[in-house]
Amino acid sequence: MPNQLKQILLLRGSVGRLGYFITGIVFFCIKFLIDSTIAQWFHKEWGLINYILWPTSGSFFINKLPWQERDFALLMLGVAIPFIWIGVVFTVARLRNAGLPLWLVLLFFVPVVNLQLILALCVIPESRLKALPPLPFETAVEAQTRRMHKKLAGESKSAAFVLAVIGSAGITVFLVWISASVLKSYGFGLFVGAPFGLGWLAAVLFGIPKKRSMAECQLVGFTSLALCGAVFLAFAFEGLICLIMAFPIASPLVCLGAIVGYAFQARPLAQPSTAVLTIGLCTVLPGLMAAEAYLGPEPLLREVKTSVIVDAAPEVVWQYVIAFPPLPEPTELFFRTGIAYPKHATIEGTGVGAIRHCVFSTGPFVEPITVWDAPNKLAFSVESQPEPMHELSPYHIHPPHLDNFLVSKKGQFVLERLPDGRTRLEGTTWYTNRMWPEAYWGFLADRIISSIHLRVLKHVQSLAEQPTP
Repeated sequence: MPNQLKQILLLRGSVGRLGYFITGIVFFCIKFLIDSTIAQWFHKEWGLINYILWPTSGSFFINKLPWQERDFALLMLGVAIPFIWIGVVFTVARLRNAGLPLWLVLLFFVPVVNLQLILALCVIPESRLKALPPLPFETAVEAQTRRMHKKLAGESKSAAFVLAVIGSAGITVFLVWISASVLKSYGFGLFVGAPFGLGWLAAVLFGIPKKRSMAECQLVGFTSLALCGAVFLAFAFEGLICLIMAFPIASPLVCLGAIVGYAFQARPLAQPSTAVLTIGLCTVLPGLMAAEAYLGPEPLLREVKTSVIVDAAPEVVWQYVIAFPPLPEPTELFFRTGIAYPKHATIEGTGVGAIRHCVFSTGPFVEPITVWDAPNKLAFSVESQPEPMHELSPYHIHPPHLDNFLVSKKGQFVLERLPDGRTRLEGTTWYTNRMWPEAYWGFLADRIISSIHLRVLKHVQSLAEQPTP
């Protein structure tokens, strides 16, 4: 039994309909108990219908939920991941036992249809379908794949490695280009699907002529990732800083994809459906990217607040809030790598309707004043803004994510008079971020905006605290 379970987890074993049914019931009961406990912890109701209509009946996207719902949704999603993996490996094992094509496991991820698939696998007897030969299409794909690989790489392991790296990287670069440049989508398909597919594809391609070890599959996956980064830089598609920021997301997904690819190539293309599954992955990803571009929700408004204590009265501080002279060049490393930073601010007019220009290293923010309550509060909208950064690149490049992905909406300064005559100066920025996962990119953006706030606030603090001549 332990060896059979090991083979199932490596996507090489099989399981009968009774074992599949019992496993499904046991793990569903465990998951329902965990989910109900989490729901009670968040003071929410949880029932069977929630597995069909969730997060809510009106929202398919977690990032469309209100802020107070997101912690609950993300925790439930995190808990679901190991159960999803168990469902996939046992579904593959049951498909193999029933003699059905393994690519049908893709239906496991289609809502409602997956319930029909599971029900069918619980009732189809092993003896009726087990002996069915592979579909002619699958056999043709397998044979053609082997012939093509041998023609290109021969018997050389090094050539097979290079072919796997170039092939997987080439397909991934093309998909990323489609998502970013054509569909203007920086979502799940680009940041999750593409790196996972890269690791999977690299491992499977490398394992066509001969079984490769787990370490070899990881090596070919990460070499492919490095080649993708080099191509993005060399062909002026992306800059170094954004590639560095994307690496913490991409690397674990490439690793996971390589693990799944290793399991599929452990007996290289012994199952013809392996080739069909790989082709299916390359087909599904563009569809996912297109769906995100068309159905993607509007990003939520994020808020960043930063404050300092100024040893001066609000009346003194106010004059440097509405406009301030040039700042010294920044010393912070991330500002010197290309992130936009404020240089000075001017204002045209006074009162509501005046236009403030906060000039950054990449250009000016045009900020019509909406609240003028001297010396207590200055609020403004953002009519136009410059690029959020200059990319580090050998070329002058303008990646798509520099336009309308990180958008400042409005801001304000609040000056609070303290009992000791000092002023608490607080700056707030409201912005939206259209890059997924929002939690990761939003965290980075929050840190950058907070640093921009501090640069301005400390400059105002220094000016206001200067002795009066």
